[in-house]
Amino acid sequence: MVSRAESAAATRRALLDSATALLDEGGPDAVTLRDVGARAGVSRGAPYGHFADKETLLSAIATEGWERLSDEIAAQTGSPSKRLRGALAALVEVGRRHPHRYRQMFGPPAGEEPERVIDASCRAQEEFLAIVSELVDEPDLHRFGGLLFTGVSGIIAAELSGHFATGKWQTSADELVDTLVTLVASGNRS
Repeated sequence: MVSRAESAAATRRALLDSATALLDEGGPDAVTLRDVGARAGVSRGAPYGHFADKETLLSAIATEGWERLSDEIAAQTGSPSKRLRGALAALVEVGRRHPHRYRQMFGPPAGEEPERVIDASCRAQEEFLAIVSELVDEPDLHRFGGLLFTGVSGIIAAELSGHFATGKWQTSADELVDTLVTLVASGNRS
């Protein structure tokens, strides 16, 4: 027999999975609590029992995105530069495969518990900085970690906006990420 807590957890999971699919398919406008409930196969009121509003639900999706990214960063193996490339590739992959989810992760936290998104993103950043710390000296850690993280975020935004497809830059997002890693890993920090 399924306990009430197990049933509630299963409903919440179904709602999150449904909302994530709707977000991935059509962006934030495609996510309504009514459509999420219908897709999850629960009553019309069920989403409101788990999420105060749409922003809280989208925040929960962003939190899960950060948690998955943290796990992927932590799972990287090999040399520090190989792990750094892998961590940044994981970030790029989220942007490519799930652009709406990526934008939700990098948008301002909203909903009832914005600190959950902030805590999850901080964990990912700490995992990332742990790798960078093996490549740069302590005084440079946050500066170069920030450069890499925000630089790759900008690269993803440019790719999603189609800037590399024009041929103007004669490079790709992957080449730019590799260049950033190479510059930091080789000590070319001028």
